[in-house]
Amino acid sequence: MATATYVTPPALAPPGQPDISYAPDFGKYQARREKRTNSEGLPKELPKGLPQQLTGKLVWEGDSLADTYNWTYVLDPNQLDEIDLAVEHFKSLGLPLGYVDQETFPLPQLHSELRRLSDELHSGHGFFVIRGLRVDEHSREENIITYAGLSAHIAPKRGRQDSKFDGKPAAVTLSHIKDLSGPGRDELIGSPAYTTDKQVFHTDSGDIVSLFALETAAEGGASKLASTWRVYNEIARTRPDLIHTLTENWDVENFSEQQYTSRPLMHYQPATESTPKRVVLQYARRSFVGFGALPRSPKIPPITEAQAEALDTLHFLGEKFCVDTYFQKGDIQYVNNLALFHARDGFTNAGSKQRHLLRLWLRDPENAWETPEPLRDRWAQLYENVTPETEVLPLEPYIRSASNKSGRGPN
Repeated sequence: MATATYVTPPALAPPGQPDISYAPDFGKYQARREKRTNSEGLPKELPKGLPQQLTGKLVWEGDSLADTYNWTYVLDPNQLDEIDLAVEHFKSLGLPLGYVDQETFPLPQLHSELRRLSDELHSGHGFFVIRGLRVDEHSREENIITYAGLSAHIAPKRGRQDSKFDGKPAAVTLSHIKDLSGPGRDELIGSPAYTTDKQVFHTDSGDIVSLFALETAAEGGASKLASTWRVYNEIARTRPDLIHTLTENWDVENFSEQQYTSRPLMHYQPATESTPKRVVLQYARRSFVGFGALPRSPKIPPITEAQAEALDTLHFLGEKFCVDTYFQKGDIQYVNNLALFHARDGFTNAGSKQRHLLRLWLRDPENAWETPEPLRDRWAQLYENVTPETEVLPLEPYIRSASNKSGRGPN
């Protein structure tokens, strides 16, 4: 049975904050929901112009998705050989890892299939898994070359996940998602990515989030994906007031020198001549309640009771409608981070089974959705001025600045 626990103690709540922590409490959620619906004059209609319902392949429920969609693309021996040849070609060039792209990692046969999969991300069901890479036959560096190379044919732009490495300015575009907790580090870790904790539903930054499994846990660690559009439809039908809440400005903790920004969590994009109407969700629960060594700053206004209910509503509906995907060693998962949100069960490591994922934040300029205006500054931080000369894809895990107490600006 999958482990699904919260190990890290709750972060200290700032003054005036509602009774809510990183670990969702269904009983508190029910009580807050009942109190608000019984005592407040809540809006009964959706915000003007927003749709009653979204439709299309991106609207799905986990319980029935496998009946109509096979999300696993299994590489065949010829494709694996082509990938190995591309790795050897890149190594022969003697270039740093930041130079991995479609030209330096050529896949003449597989390229068209990877472009089709990019279409699936942007216009289909919003996710897929590539399976079958021979991780144990390659070095750490070769596996990173493979990951960056395959990804370059799906979504060529790699996003910045950290702006410094070894104390120097850099464009770090690859993160290691691994349990790094322990003496001397627990007091620094401010994100569940570096623990064995259950991760609640959230989005990352950027258009596409991808994870490559170098190793899986001994037990647990299931990846959970949910359709933002299905969740939107449910909230629009049952609690239109919370659509108002989600589309209004929130004070989002940045865990950096720029303490917070104010923006909505949910963004509506009307249909155009070439694109359907869309809803985009971008948020992380820890930005509003803190996690571990990074509590929400007391200098940021506390969230409201309505916002607390909205956070729990997103999480519990995510759990209701999600599909569980179970990583095998060598799997690469690609997710449309604008249309889906995700979570992770807690896990247990043992012996050689030490869960270790690599992560990329990607963008495909050819297929990319329009970036909502309130997110454009953040997207510029991710994708602009990332050059091969400044790009770093670390071979070993470390706690990135936005998840590290030592990297936070003054409270």
